Amino acid sequence: MAMKRKQWLTAAVTVSLLSTTVLSACSKSDEGKESGPAPSSNPTAASGAAAYPLKTDATLSIWGEIDATILPLYSTRGDTPFYKELEKATGVKVKFTHPALNQAKEQLNIMFASGEPTDIIEFNFKDLYPGGPTKAIKDGNILKLNDLFAKYAPNLTAYLKEHPEVDRQIKTDDGSYYGFPFIRGDDFLTVYQGPIIRKDWLDELALPIPETMDEWYTTLKAFKEKKGIEAPLTFQSQPRLLEHLYNGAFIGAFGVNRSFYQEDGKVKFGPAEAGYKEFLATFRKWYAEGLIDKNIATIDSKLQTAQITSGKSGATIGNVGGGIGQWLPVLKGKDAKAQLVGAPYPVLKKGDTPKFGQKDFVASSGGFFAISPQSKNAELAVKYLDFGYSKEGALFYNFGKEGVGYNLDSAGYPKYSDLIINNPDKHPMVTALMLYTRAPMSPSIQDKRYGEQYFAMAEQRSAIDAWKKTDKDKYSLPPSTPNTEESSEFAKIMNEINTLVDETTAKIIMGNEPVEYFDKYLEKLKSLKIDRAIEIQQAAMERYNKR
Repeated sequence: MAMKRKQWLTAAVTVSLLSTTVLSACSKSDEGKESGPAPSSNPTAASGAAAYPLKTDATLSIWGEIDATILPLYSTRGDTPFYKELEKATGVKVKFTHPALNQAKEQLNIMFASGEPTDIIEFNFKDLYPGGPTKAIKDGNILKLNDLFAKYAPNLTAYLKEHPEVDRQIKTDDGSYYGFPFIRGDDFLTVYQGPIIRKDWLDELALPIPETMDEWYTTLKAFKEKKGIEAPLTFQSQPRLLEHLYNGAFIGAFGVNRSFYQEDGKVKFGPAEAGYKEFLATFRKWYAEGLIDKNIATIDSKLQTAQITSGKSGATIGNVGGGIGQWLPVLKGKDAKAQLVGAPYPVLKKGDTPKFGQKDFVASSGGFFAISPQSKNAELAVKYLDFGYSKEGALFYNFGKEGVGYNLDSAGYPKYSDLIINNPDKHPMVTALMLYTRAPMSPSIQDKRYGEQYFAMAEQRSAIDAWKKTDKDKYSLPPSTPNTEESSEFAKIMNEINTLVDETTAKIIMGNEPVEYFDKYLEKLKSLKIDRAIEIQQAAMERYNKR
């Protein structure tokens, strides 16, 4: 089943990915060094913006995944306190359709095939739709929004005019806008994911926080042999194999990543480079010695959480909020001495700067809200979504309803209430935020003040400091898109290549094929036209740089 899911993935994946509960911002020109609103400000409502709440009897339908932290409490986002209040604020009723977890791509295709899509579709069209947004528009599955933006989205339009770097990230090479973006509002929000390790165990074993691959091996071996830990290192592999290594953890130590990147203006594909073979050989050894979770090919977020909070694993790759922020209180509830800290992205030689790491773009590819051409309420949908880019709307998305999710202090700073920080129902902060706000991954501008309060633990802030010390800006691809002519060809090539990469990776790591099999695998990559895929990405990068 895991392999079957891989087959629809394209590799138009930028080095920066999103996890489900990501929190980030952006920096540098190829990732939008434009930092958005000042830390203590909010976007200003544009001239001619709609007056909210809108007066309408229509109901908008929205398709999109529901966060796993919500599901035990609500079967639909529409029933959460946040969306009930959003209906009052906008004057628009909404009805949600949610795909099953980890089945978004398959179920989106079913919806498109049915001819009855929802008005609004939340999906990562750039990375996960074969051919990208240009193809999705050409296929008649999403609208080109330029005219609708100009007429009915003055708040977003004004923001894009003030932030041209963000503007070029959210459109195709031909200038087509294809969705309402989730925008990182400050550079502080850029980095949110990396290696995490049990510091109390390190102290007990008189070990330093590992920096090199050799130090990681020594540490994991000590966890296994001296602590008796069942699965010293665990991390997510759903919905994609080695999901949490995509940003460069461990793979990056060998000078490559799992997708496309660039060196001195030349695009490369990590799994086709010699460094990937070195990575596979290392992880094969670690797996054989029981240092990596034996179920590593199928671990999802729930199992990862269970492994860490039960003490069966002592190291992982996770988020600063949904990882450290969620796991550490649980661990301390069992053992007051428990500690989780962020470790640097591993390198081979001590003192080297990691080549890759997680760092998101200003406009995250995973946070786009498109509109269906079949919608009879496209104008209303645009007005509804534009609310999030107004001063009032951005405050609402980030902090919820005043007096419920937050209160303003004497300086006008929106401070989260105890409903969020010390939830009376004992929900962790990540869950409370999902219930009473939609600060992560919303059609709005994420506020620095959200991050300042969400990353309140010293362990969270120190983790970010450790994770942000990489050269990712230098090597990452910009958020480019294949054009219409290239899109179908690229999607077909990468569907086959991704399947081959995942199958080969799993076989070698788990010992079903020798490391030497990598040479035959390279021949197969060539036959599947990896060189042509690289050529397409090269052209797309060059076009993006000319936008």
